[in-house]
Amino acid sequence: MTLTVHLFVAETFRDAVDANQLAQAAQAVWEAHGTGAPAACSVEIAADKALRALNARYRGVDAPTDVLSFEDGTPDPETGAVYLGDIAISYPQAARQAARGGHPVAWELCLLVVHGMLHLLGYDHAEPEEKARMWAAQRAVLEALGCPLDPP
Repeated sequence: MTLTVHLFVAETFRDAVDANQLAQAAQAVWEAHGTGAPAACSVEIAADKALRALNARYRGVDAPTDVLSFEDGTPDPETGAVYLGDIAISYPQAARQAARGGHPVAWELCLLVVHGMLHLLGYDHAEPEEKARMWAAQRAVLEALGCPLDPP
């Protein structure tokens, strides 16, 4: 199952981010929960300021957040691959959460990519049953990736 991941990392965080690991995290979700058709998504690793602006604009919350997902679903007219959407992640927020959890920032970034990908695939956590299903899916993918984290 082919997933193309377009990764954009703010210059400030480039040396701290393993692009291959994040692409593998997205691919693992697609392999476990995708349709099997060719697809693509974008992942942006940015600063708190960027996530705060997105959070304010799209959710009406004027505060930074760790991850936001924006579903798309448009097929590429040339290739037919479905563009799943965009995932935006705050590196500083990921670093703070990793410090609180006592695990590597790389694991936290994987969790946030997995979480964002599941949202792009229609998972949600607004209701207890949805949350249980999404958290179980996250846990399974993270364990397979060697990042055994429990979602918050």
